[in-house]
Amino acid sequence: MAQSRTVALALGSGGARGYAHIGVIQVLEERGYSIVGVAGSSMGALIGGLYAAGKLDEFTEWATSLKARDVVRLLDVSMSAPGAIHAEKVLGRVREILGETCIEDMRIPFTAVATDLAAGRSVWFQHGPVDAAIRASIAIPGVITPLVLNGRVLVDGGILDPLPVAPTLSIRADLTIGVSLGAEARESRTPARVGTEPRPVDEWVGRFKRGTAQFLDRETVKSVVSRFGGHSTGIGLDEVGLDEVGPDIAPKIGRLEIMGRSLEVVQSALARYQLAVYPPDVLIQVPRKSARSLDFARATEMIAIGRALTESALDAEDF
Repeated sequence: MAQSRTVALALGSGGARGYAHIGVIQVLEERGYSIVGVAGSSMGALIGGLYAAGKLDEFTEWATSLKARDVVRLLDVSMSAPGAIHAEKVLGRVREILGETCIEDMRIPFTAVATDLAAGRSVWFQHGPVDAAIRASIAIPGVITPLVLNGRVLVDGGILDPLPVAPTLSIRADLTIGVSLGAEARESRTPARVGTEPRPVDEWVGRFKRGTAQFLDRETVKSVVSRFGGHSTGIGLDEVGLDEVGPDIAPKIGRLEIMGRSLEVVQSALARYQLAVYPPDVLIQVPRKSARSLDFARATEMIAIGRALTESALDAEDF
């Protein structure tokens, strides 16, 4: 019976797709599972920390109320800092919700995973103020300003540990459930065999449009990118005359999109290797294409996706 099952939960990194973690937790609780420990990287650390502190419902109510224009204001864009986004406005709200909470005082064990940029290794936060641990874990390199703490330069935990199953191994639980936020289409893992010979323009324009459309068709992403040297007009590809593009002319893809997608590609590959070493009992995979990393105005939609995927995964395992 689900009522007798205890769960150790590993919540992966993936920006706004991490709202799906909320839906996962909701379904587990509704089905009578008892979550007895959580580990999280990046957005997984944020959601996991709030849950372990008993504050997830309050955060969910706030997050689902945000509109695209609210998100743009909260992202606190900077032109000069080591990251494009300070994130202090968002973290300020999270601190208000959490209060002065320390990890060791929370109701269930919690681990926030960050990356020590200088040492090149993962860092597990298992005691101390939870807001500082979350702040370190969400610092996407080049996007959110790193956290300097006790001589360490700390960045996003997803850099080395996009799905932190390992910290849950010490938790006594009936099941380990991992939630990955970067599931790729299976066919995309096969290397493309191509040449460098120039091809007719009409052959690559369509491919270019399909490949770049995913970066630029969301209002939140466009608004942020337009502030620091990305797609300056904030409009879609079809509106910039790409159908008439010549061989030496193409619309620009901003730094933020390139950086974010590059990290996603690396993390997706790394997550597959880690899953081979530390396979959870149940793996819930949220498709990468379900949302972009900065689509923080889509909380309601992503929560629903998390719920649906969790229900399907549990039903498939007959749990």
